[in-house]
Amino acid sequence: MNDRGRERDLVLAPNEFAFILDETKGNINVYVGPHKTSLANTDAPVVFDAGSKRFERRPLDGAIQSLSIAPEGWYLSLKNPATDKSHPRTGALNNLPSLDTGRKVNIPGPASFALWPGQMVRVIQGHHLRSNQYLLVRVYDEEGAKTNWKNAVLRMRAEAAADEGEAVHVQRPPDLTMGTLLIIRGTEVAFYIPPTGVEVVPDVDGNYVREAITLERLEYCILLDENGNKRYIQGPAVVFPQPTETFVAMRGARKFRAIELNENTGLYIKVIAPYEENGVRYKVGDELFITGKDTMIYLPRPEHAIIKYGDQERHYAVAIPAGEARYVLDRNKGTITLKRGPAIYLPDPRIELIIRRVLDPKTVSLWFPGNREAYDYNRRLAQQNAPQIAAEFAAVASVPVQAARASAAPKAAPAPGGPAAPPPPPPSSEFAGDDFTRSQTFTGPRTIVLDTRYDGAVAIDVWTGYAVLVVSKTGERKVVTGPHTHLLEYDETLQVLELSTGTPKTEHNLFKTVYLRVLNNKVSDQVEVETRDLVRVQLQLSYRVNFEGDPNRWFEVENYVKFLTDHLRSLVRAAVKRHGIEQFYADSVAILRDVILGVAGEDGKRPGRRFDENGMRVYDVEVLEVTIGDEAIAELLVQAQHAAVQQTLSLAAEQRRLDMVRQAEAVTQQVAEAKSATLQQAIALRTREGEQQQRYQLAELAAKLDLHERQQQALLAEQERLGAIHGAELGRRQATATLELTVQQQQLDQRLRELQAEVVAVVEKARAVSPDLIAALQAFGDRALAEKMAESMAPLAILGGESVAEVLARLLRGSPLARLLPGAANEPAKS
Repeated sequence: MNDRGRERDLVLAPNEFAFILDETKGNINVYVGPHKTSLANTDAPVVFDAGSKRFERRPLDGAIQSLSIAPEGWYLSLKNPATDKSHPRTGALNNLPSLDTGRKVNIPGPASFALWPGQMVRVIQGHHLRSNQYLLVRVYDEEGAKTNWKNAVLRMRAEAAADEGEAVHVQRPPDLTMGTLLIIRGTEVAFYIPPTGVEVVPDVDGNYVREAITLERLEYCILLDENGNKRYIQGPAVVFPQPTETFVAMRGARKFRAIELNENTGLYIKVIAPYEENGVRYKVGDELFITGKDTMIYLPRPEHAIIKYGDQERHYAVAIPAGEARYVLDRNKGTITLKRGPAIYLPDPRIELIIRRVLDPKTVSLWFPGNREAYDYNRRLAQQNAPQIAAEFAAVASVPVQAARASAAPKAAPAPGGPAAPPPPPPSSEFAGDDFTRSQTFTGPRTIVLDTRYDGAVAIDVWTGYAVLVVSKTGERKVVTGPHTHLLEYDETLQVLELSTGTPKTEHNLFKTVYLRVLNNKVSDQVEVETRDLVRVQLQLSYRVNFEGDPNRWFEVENYVKFLTDHLRSLVRAAVKRHGIEQFYADSVAILRDVILGVAGEDGKRPGRRFDENGMRVYDVEVLEVTIGDEAIAELLVQAQHAAVQQTLSLAAEQRRLDMVRQAEAVTQQVAEAKSATLQQAIALRTREGEQQQRYQLAELAAKLDLHERQQQALLAEQERLGAIHGAELGRRQATATLELTVQQQQLDQRLRELQAEVVAVVEKARAVSPDLIAALQAFGDRALAEKMAESMAPLAILGGESVAEVLARLLRGSPLARLLPGAANEPAKS
C-alpha cells in the first residue's frame, strides 16, 4: 500500500525497529522503539534483503522488525558490524554509522539490539555436546581467531576439567590459518559457543552437532582422509574423526561388524600397502587367503583389500558327498584335478578354482541317453555361463569400488520455547550383548538340502552287465565294468561304438552308444540260405552273447554286431548248403546249433562260438523261424509232413493195441509169477530154517572143539612154561654147584699146598723121626685128606645118585689114598 501524499505516524513498541529511507538525501535512519514519529512524504519504510543485499520498500506495517535477541546459552553471528561496535540506541532516531563491511563477529548471549541498515544476523543456540558428539569448526578470520580464541564460551566436562586442573579454555591450536578445520570433542567440552573468527560448520542436513561413532566389541569403522588414506578403528571405542576425515558409509551404515570365519569359510585378500606382522613381511600385490583355521574373527586393516566376486566377500567350502567329486583348476599350472568326496572342500582362490564341465548335446545324448534334464542343463550352462567361465581365469581381481560416503547426524536441537523432545524409549528386554546372527527358519537344528547333481564332476553310472571305455587325452585307456559309478577326469571321454541295427543287420542306420553290454547280450538277425537242392530258406536267429577274457580287448571292434552277424552268416550258409531241404527242414535247430555253438561234449555242454578279436563268445542261439522261399516245395513238405503224421497216428494206434495186449498178458504172468513166488518163498523159508539149524549145530560143535583145542593149547603152553621154569631152575642150581665146586677146589688146592708145605716142613723137621712115625703121620694126613675130599664131593655124589665113598673111590683109585676108603681093598682093579 502506497501511503505517499498523506501524513503517517510510525509507532514502535519495545523490541521493535524500522528502517526509514530519506528519499531526498538517500540516507537510511533507524528508529528503535519504544518510539513514535510522523513520517514525511519523502520518508519511505524499507527492509534489507540478505539474499539480494538490497533495500526493498515495504508498507509501514511490513517494515517493522524485531530486535535480535540471544538469551543465555545462545549467540548471534553478526555480519558487517559497526566500526565502533555500537548498536542503535533504544527509543531514538539513529543515523547510520560506518560499518566494517565483510566482517563477521560472534556475540554470546544474553544480548539484544537492533540492526544497522546493511547488517545481517543469525541467532544460534549454543552447542550442547554429549560425550559421543563433536563439532566441526572452521577458521574464517585468522586474526580474529587468534585474538578472540580465549573469549570462546565453553563448559568443560567434569572429568576433563579435573584432568586439566580446572582449565576453562580449550588450548589454542598452533595453526589458525583461515580455512583450518578443527574438532571440538564432546568428551572434553560439554557446551561451546565459538569466538569471533571461528564458525561451526553444519552438516548436509543443517545440523551443527555431529554424532561420533560408538563401537562395541567386534565392530569397526573406517575413516577416509582427504589425502586418500584410510584409518580402521576397532571397538570398543568412541571414534571422533580428524577435521579432514569422514566416515565411510555403506547403505547408510557407518559402523560394521567384524567378519566371522570358520574352518569352511575364508577371505581372499590383496595386500595394497607393505607391512610386517609376526615377523613376516608382506609387500604390495601379495595375495592372502585367510580362513577360520587361523583367524576366527577378521577385522580389516588399511593394508588389506578384500577381493570380491560380485557381492560375495566370503568364500565358502562346498560339500562333496560320497561318490561325487569336483573339478579343481590350478590357476598357475593349468592342470585340472579331481577332488573326491566325502569331503568339505574349501578351495584356495589364489591358485584353485572349482569349474564345471560343459558337455555338448551330442555327448549328453550318448552318455546320458533319454535324460532331457541333463541335456537342457548343459545347453543353458553353455549359453549363459560362457562369459563367466572365461572371466574366472583372470589372474588379477579388481579392488572393490568404494561405497558412497555418508554420515548420520542428529536432528537440530529445538529452539527455546519450542516443543519438548520426546522421552527416550524404555529399555529393551532383548539381549544386547555380542552375538552373531545366522539365518535359520525355525528353532531346530539347521537343515540344508544338497543338490549336487550338476555341480560336480561328470559321473557315469555303469549298470550291471555293461562296460565303458574311458579314454584320456594323454592316450590312457581304462575299461570300467558295472555295477560302478565312475567320475570322469576333466580330460577323459568315453569311446563311442557304432552298432548295426535292423533285421537283417545293416550299416544304413547305425546306433551310437558308449555303453557296451558285456553280459547276456542279445543280437537278432535274419539269414537267407540255400540248401543242397537249391531251395532258399529264410532263418530268423537270436544270438546270446557274452564278452569274456581281457576287458581291454572288448572295444577292439567298433561295430561288433556287424562283425558277429557277418561271420555267422557265412558259417550258416556253408552248413546249410551241405543238406537237402527235407533233411534240413526236419532237423534245422540241431544243425544250426551244431554249426554256431559247436557239438556238445561228454558233459552235454556246447563250447559256443568265441571271437578272439574282441573276446566275444556266442553261448546260445535261438532259431525263431525257418521259412522256405519256394511255396510249392513248402506245400510238398507240408503234405509229406501230413502223410508222415497219418502214418505215425496209425502206427501209434497199433502200438497202443499191442501195448494193451502186452499189458493184459503181463498181468496174467505177474499173477502166476506171484503165486510161484509165494510157494518158492515158503520153500525158501523152510530151507533157510534147516540151514540155520544146521549152521547152529555146527557152530555149537565147532565151538566145543575150539574150546577143547584151546584148553589143550593152554595146557601145553602151561607145561612148556613149567619146563622152561624147571630148566632155568636146574641151570641156576648147576651154576651154583659149579661155582661152589670151583671155590672148594681152589680152597682144596690151597689147603693141599699148605699141607705140602707143612709136610715139607715136617719132613725137614722129622728127618730125624723114625720110619714108623713117618708112616703114622702119613696115614694120619691121608685120612684127613680123605675126610676133606669126602666133604667136598658130597654135592657131586648127590647129583649122580651115588654115595660119597663110591665117588671118592672112583676118583682116588690107584692112589695111596684109596686104601683109606672102606671097601676100596675089596674092589677089583679095572683096567
